[in-house]
Amino acid sequence: MLSALVYPIFFLIIWSVFGLFLGVMLLRLIFNYSDPNPFGKVGRFGFKIRKFTEKWVYPAARFFAMYRVDTRLAPLLTIFIGLVLTYFFTQIIGNTFFVIDGLTAGVLGGNPKVIIGFILYGLLSVLVLFIFIRFIASWFVFTRKTFLAFVMRVTDPIMLPVQRLIPPIGMFDISAMIVLLLISFLQSIVLSIFVRN
Repeated sequence: MLSALVYPIFFLIIWSVFGLFLGVMLLRLIFNYSDPNPFGKVGRFGFKIRKFTEKWVYPAARFFAMYRVDTRLAPLLTIFIGLVLTYFFTQIIGNTFFVIDGLTAGVLGGNPKVIIGFILYGLLSVLVLFIFIRFIASWFVFTRKTFLAFVMRVTDPIMLPVQRLIPPIGMFDISAMIVLLLISFLQSIVLSIFVRN
């Protein structure tokens, strides 16, 4: 029910927000190369755009500077990361609604096998959410007493062995993507064993 009625509204809102983000980042990219007169209207507007977007662009610019790539291109990397994060966020919301709908159907139908299947699927979805949060947290500094520290402790047993095999490339942690693919595979197995049979 939620998947059919509420999720499309969330999907539209989330991608609309990304569309606004994309527009602002493209403006930032244009102003990075055009460098208008700082005392004119366009220049003042460009300064406001730069100031507004600096917190998102700075990590990408720092990464580009480390590899001697033109830092004015940093908004492109920020757009790519925003696209990936938006995609994963919509998937997480969709999975949440899917689990709620499945558990409701299992309880109403009195089918314990379906309930167990959706609980396992939901736990794997929470793990996906934690890895997603961990990926975002790699951009920020946090202390050991925060929720992010809890997320790190929960995901370390899974992430650390994979990171030893595939170390991060700069600020990109490819191991997180591999773990997410493995969890997605496990979720499909859980659905085929508990729900679809």
